[in-house]
Amino acid sequence: MLDLFEKAAIHNGLVTAFAFVGLIMLLSVALSKYLTLGRVHGSAIAIVIGLGLAYWGGVHSGGHKGLADLSLFGGIGLMGGAMLRDFAIVATAFEVQATEARKAGLIGVVALMLGVVLPFLVGAGIAYAFGYSDAVSMTTIGAGAVTYIVGPVTGAAIGASSDVMALSIAAGLIKAILVMVGTPAAARFLRLKTPRSAMVFGGLAGTVSGVSAGLAATDRKLVPYGALVATFHTGLGCLLGPSLLFFAVKAVVA
Repeated sequence: MLDLFEKAAIHNGLVTAFAFVGLIMLLSVALSKYLTLGRVHGSAIAIVIGLGLAYWGGVHSGGHKGLADLSLFGGIGLMGGAMLRDFAIVATAFEVQATEARKAGLIGVVALMLGVVLPFLVGAGIAYAFGYSDAVSMTTIGAGAVTYIVGPVTGAAIGASSDVMALSIAAGLIKAILVMVGTPAAARFLRLKTPRSAMVFGGLAGTVSGVSAGLAATDRKLVPYGALVATFHTGLGCLLGPSLLFFAVKAVVA
């Protein structure tokens, strides 16, 4: 019976991958709800679990693709590949209505630009301080500080190594968790009481999961406004990371 199940799982790798990720998300949401009382979003917990499983899979198999090196989970390599990743990014962008985006106004645009550039500068500076002095590594890690999606997308575009892209994901994950946990505590200081303030906060913070979870723990009515501006971070970061920001870093460190 187990052999039959294993054979079916291997021959239907992508279906197995979706089912496996679904179970991880179910567990992550439960941990978020009952262990952290909603202060840490389920997606952040799922990413931590995924990174841990990827490390275990790489150590166990001696390969370089994490769980995808194990035949039972080979479909995860396709599910987590560039094709479905880029499709997810484009699908997210299509959810944004242009008429709704205009409600953010000029202040939303300024906050969005600052929310991309400032984390990038911090991430690139920290990368340089820890010995990653080449333009590709600095740009990739800096892009990861924007969001954990922008980092690997930028790294793949400019030829970064897998370990640097992993660091960029970790940087974005840490940022998302800090925003999730810190938003309720800093809400009074930041005066997160109005939709306009939520849009500015979403533009500056940038991470959709962090902003959504943080505002949900503060005032659920503010979530759509913060997420509206934060949604643009991935697209804008993926646009600027491999182009303008990379050339700027290259000009500075050259």
